[in-house]
Amino acid sequence: MSNFHDFVCFDMISRADWHQFAVQEEAPLSAEELEGIKSLNDAISLQDVQEIYMPLTHLIEVYRQNYKSLSVTKGLFLHRFLQVPPFIIGISGSVAVGKSTIARLLQKLLSRTFQRLKVELITTDGFLYANAELHKRNLMERKGFPESYDMARMLIFLHDVKAGKEEISSPVYSHEAYDIVNGEKITLNRPDVLIVEGINVFQLPQNQNIYVSDFFDFSIYVDAEKKMIETWYLERFEQLLEYAQKRSDNFYYRYTQWPREKAIKEALKVWQNVNLVNLKDYILPTRSRADVILHKGLAHVIDKLYLRKY
Repeated sequence: MSNFHDFVCFDMISRADWHQFAVQEEAPLSAEELEGIKSLNDAISLQDVQEIYMPLTHLIEVYRQNYKSLSVTKGLFLHRFLQVPPFIIGISGSVAVGKSTIARLLQKLLSRTFQRLKVELITTDGFLYANAELHKRNLMERKGFPESYDMARMLIFLHDVKAGKEEISSPVYSHEAYDIVNGEKITLNRPDVLIVEGINVFQLPQNQNIYVSDFFDFSIYVDAEKKMIETWYLERFEQLLEYAQKRSDNFYYRYTQWPREKAIKEALKVWQNVNLVNLKDYILPTRSRADVILHKGLAHVIDKLYLRKY
């Protein structure tokens, strides 16, 4: 947190202090389930769940109850019944920082801690333009940048969720194919809570007057030093190569045919020319819009949190 304007409206809370807010109950999942939730090259333990994510889960519920109460009170003011809209949580941060693990974990914890809640999860990758369209627009080298997303479609999707529409669909993105999956979709039907995870969820779409984050009722930014994220990115790339070695239909298979040193140099080039530029120019400037910032240190361990004061 180097920029004054990024943290002036936040309270910094150390891991030790945050741990004191933990509720005295067992985390509602096993070590095996946690391993299944974890993304490639991420690191998370049941101790992390107990000390960091269980308090966070209960804080989210505090926000959700206040949101629900406001909806009911607004209905009383208007002298008519208002359906409480879904509570939407946004999770943002750099590529390779561990957003997906946190999103899946919170979905599991919220569903099991508050068993009446219907909690769904989508990623904004599904709103990337298909590769064919990116090629057509000459945007393949800027995949992940704001202009590579169909932001208008994403805004309509979130509006429909908030409006309580039934059978709302979003596209599916495959990291193995590195493209939108033709004909596949995720369908939501009036969730109580929707988690939206992606690098672009706090950004202002081009030529639009509304942020995606305007639909959010609670938001999280996952933070770490740039050099550390670079290390995680390259480590993840090597693991992706191991996974893709015998899978010729995998996007990363082509790199397994290269000398390993050449493949790593290519990954570093992509990090420096694409992901790092995107982080500096578009992702990091949105950090101060979050309600909670989770700061990671070595080995993906959260060492401190920032909680919005106002």
